[in-house]
Amino acid sequence: MTDVLRRGRASLAFSFFAQGVAFALLVTRIPAIQDRYGVSDALLPAFLAAVPILAGVGSVSTEHLVKRIPPSRLLRFAQPVVLLALLGVGAGDSTLELGFSLGAFGLAVGMLDASMNMLGVSLQRAYGRSIMLSFHAVFSLGGIAGASLAWVGAHWHLALFVSYLPVVVVLLPLCLVGSRWYVDADATVVEEKPQGGQTVAFKLLLPLCLVMTFAYIGDSTVSNWSAKYLDDVLGSSEQLATVPYNVYMVTTLIGRTIGDFGVRRFGAATVVRLGSVVAAGGFAVVAVAPGPWVGMLGFTLLGLGLCVLVPQTFAAAGRLFPGASDAAVARLNVFNYVGFLVGSPLVGALGDAWSYRGAMLVPMVLVLVTLVYAKSFAAQPDRYGGGHERPRTADVGRGSNGL
Repeated sequence: MTDVLRRGRASLAFSFFAQGVAFALLVTRIPAIQDRYGVSDALLPAFLAAVPILAGVGSVSTEHLVKRIPPSRLLRFAQPVVLLALLGVGAGDSTLELGFSLGAFGLAVGMLDASMNMLGVSLQRAYGRSIMLSFHAVFSLGGIAGASLAWVGAHWHLALFVSYLPVVVVLLPLCLVGSRWYVDADATVVEEKPQGGQTVAFKLLLPLCLVMTFAYIGDSTVSNWSAKYLDDVLGSSEQLATVPYNVYMVTTLIGRTIGDFGVRRFGAATVVRLGSVVAAGGFAVVAVAPGPWVGMLGFTLLGLGLCVLVPQTFAAAGRLFPGASDAAVARLNVFNYVGFLVGSPLVGALGDAWSYRGAMLVPMVLVLVTLVYAKSFAAQPDRYGGGHERPRTADVGRGSNGL
């Protein structure tokens, strides 16, 4: 069983990495996609909004599908579809083909995100200690790799298909091979009821749904507005304005790499409280920054603070509903896309109507609201993690650095 869990953890980590690469290659080349297909500025938001909306549909569908099909099998199907849909975005010629590819990408991403986190939650339960942050750290690493590859494509003026094809050719067979070692909940050593023995009470899940939404409002604020904020508000150069998001991604990677150790030492609730305070401080620094370098300090703090919220929210859902963690994760995952949809338009509307400095205070307040719900992240004494850890009856990989 030790080898099974170790292989399952490694293969799932690679799945997170591949998803990070694919997502970054899509979102960082949006201007090139718009140019290729001649999508107007008025029509572009509709195309972009369709992806998270369909991803939410895919996540809800996954909740029902896992009653009959193991999450590992869904992930084995969804990841190739995501990669092929990405390639389709680069290969199409008409807006109809673009819409079809983005639609397939969105539906498959919802299924992919839900099933990946289902497997991560069940593996963490089998390990008896925090490992969810390590999976999301690898996703951040994939995002950095994907953004770097996108920069190379843009720098050398490569066609989208030429940029995407080598990535898909490399990742697709590796994902298919790695999928042989995914580990479902019924194959792990756990001390819980089997899946299906518990009902997900939305009243208990709601605090985690709100935290997930607030976290992604913060994340989408950085990804969509950091460059414009530095350029228009803080007076940076166009080149310097591209730096904050890269800094944010790097600090997200660092925070998630070390975050599991903090959870093991101090508990998830404490780490979530600290992350919320640091993230709120980051937004406050950004809002009052006198110049671009102080602004970048704020975005650095945002990466370190926000990075712990999403992985720990999924983990907390698994602890609250050990007998129905798959359903809890699928429902919770929908609010990932809700936050993504709300965040960017909210900040843009407030920035236009009021000021962009003032708009930064809204995600700051929302992140601070997470403190009210931090108790939902505490270990359940009648379930695994009665302290911060369970005895290492099923633990493997001791001494590893998160993976």
